[in-house]
Amino acid sequence: MKPTLFVLAAGMGSRYGGLKQMDGLGPNGETIMDYSIYDAIRGGFGKLVFVIREHFEEDFRKKIISKYEDHIPVEVVFQELNKLPEGFSVPEGREKPWGTNHAVLMGKEVIHEPFAVINADDFYGRDSFAVLGKALMEMEGKQNDYCMVGYRVGNTLSESGSVARGVCETSAGGYLTGVVERTAIEEIDGEIQFIDENDQKVVLDPNTPVSMNMWGFTPDYFKYSEDFFVDFLKANSGNLKSEYFIPLMVNKLITEGTARVKVLDTTSKWFGVTYAADRPDVVAKIQALVDAGEYPQKLF
Repeated sequence: MKPTLFVLAAGMGSRYGGLKQMDGLGPNGETIMDYSIYDAIRGGFGKLVFVIREHFEEDFRKKIISKYEDHIPVEVVFQELNKLPEGFSVPEGREKPWGTNHAVLMGKEVIHEPFAVINADDFYGRDSFAVLGKALMEMEGKQNDYCMVGYRVGNTLSESGSVARGVCETSAGGYLTGVVERTAIEEIDGEIQFIDENDQKVVLDPNTPVSMNMWGFTPDYFKYSEDFFVDFLKANSGNLKSEYFIPLMVNKLITEGTARVKVLDTTSKWFGVTYAADRPDVVAKIQALVDAGEYPQKLF
């Protein structure tokens, strides 16, 4: 069975000021997401699932899904504030949904095979989908054995300023032992560096793996996520901004020895529009990939 690509797109409406501004960055107005889906199809993925907010479903189906439907089966699920376990209600004043792992939970009724999770607005690159697709096909029928794509930090920097990255710590066998969120990573005088919690400068090897939210799971992950969400809500009921993130769940499973996560190396360069100033650079990078024959002039 082919793996499924699960795209986290619930934040799109707010982030782009409505879907009309979904930024066309490719030569024919392609969005970053168009490239991800094109790469996923050629990487062996067999189904797309989008998690969105219900209020922009009509717009999303018309502008986004219509492009892909002839190429791959597509399903839509909804992340809403009130999609909570039994016995819980939305705290007064809470406005935002509950984070990326809550979004992942929304897929449990429609995903029954190994699946990848990605952000809608990150450019992940062809090799990453090939690597992840292959790993997911090998995960068929397994449990508690997950993976993530570890980008080489040197392939993820922005020329417009410093970036925050989840720096991965791995075992000798290449399994994830932890992800530490580091801020203000940038290249200065040829060295990739950040300042740690003790105000010390730390230099990173350019090949250090970082997490760009590109994960591979099997369906048993949904049950763990459901159970832990209950604990999370109990612990964070008073915090209106608390978010149930994927690394939080993954760290718990690794720490307690329930699951293991293989870190997959990729040669892909990640890029995204972190700063407004990044936009022309991203357009140029995509054009260069098209010129090099990595992508056709028109995707869909």
